[in-house]
Amino acid sequence: MDTLTLILITFMGFVVIAGLGFVFVGGDSSSGASAKRVQSVAGARDDKPRARTAADVAGVRRKQITQSLKAAEKQERKVKLTLESRLRQAGVGASVRSFWIASGALAFVVFLIVALLRMPPLAALLAGFVAGLGLPRWVLGFMAKRRTKKFTEEFPNAIDIIVRGIKTGLPVNDCLKIIGQESSEPLGYEFRQLVEQTSMGVSFDQSLDKMYERMPTAEVRFFSIVLAIQQKTGGNLAEALGNLSTVLRARKLMVEKIKAMSGEAVASAFIIGCLPPGVMTLVYITAPSYMSMMFFDPRGHLLLLGGGIWMGTGIFVMNRMINFKF
Repeated sequence: MDTLTLILITFMGFVVIAGLGFVFVGGDSSSGASAKRVQSVAGARDDKPRARTAADVAGVRRKQITQSLKAAEKQERKVKLTLESRLRQAGVGASVRSFWIASGALAFVVFLIVALLRMPPLAALLAGFVAGLGLPRWVLGFMAKRRTKKFTEEFPNAIDIIVRGIKTGLPVNDCLKIIGQESSEPLGYEFRQLVEQTSMGVSFDQSLDKMYERMPTAEVRFFSIVLAIQQKTGGNLAEALGNLSTVLRARKLMVEKIKAMSGEAVASAFIIGCLPPGVMTLVYITAPSYMSMMFFDPRGHLLLLGGGIWMGTGIFVMNRMINFKF
């Protein structure tokens, strides 16, 4: 019994020691594995909110960009080419009332001149109507187009000034002041107006909208969209404006290329449009009696009216064929 008891006690001791060793040694490995598993699961659970947060940020940014584009489209639709806006685009300081007074005076003077030349009263009225209503508007449109062209040519340089100023640490408002002081007209004037309106408490978005009303060009609209998106979503403004400057310069090169390719069509349309009136004028100068029936006979008046209608239709069609909107 003593030997058997000793064997049992020895076996039980061995079992106890082996169990303790398994607990202390094997338990550490299992706990380490379980800890790693818990960390991996926790990490996977933590990664999902991060991915969801990044997706949410991208969605919010996309939504803000869409809203900015829609606001720009609405602003573009609101801009109407009224007479007052055309006067501002042309840089004319006169009011609408002064413009109509000058147009009426011009119409009266032309009517008197044509009447003194012993032309028919209908021709005098028509000449006065064209001179009073058409000629001033044509001159105003020509001045507005020339001023807009000067502004568009210098606008990429203004954006480059803003990009360099931002990279050197200057605020955007100081960059705008530099453009207003150093740039030529009409670019300097428009940016001075922008800075003055901002200094008077008008929000930057509203100041840009008013600038677009004074100068409704695609370049100003792109500039407004980029600044609006940057204010709402953040990002590198210098990089965004640098890309915009590159796009505007490429667009300018494309416009010049299209004008060069369409130059032949423009010259042909100009020659075809000027040929009939020119021939009629030469015939009237060389043989007045031959053309006098067109001006003093009622049938000649009808022929002139029909010819004018057909010539106007032809000029309109040719203008639509050679006019490219950029």
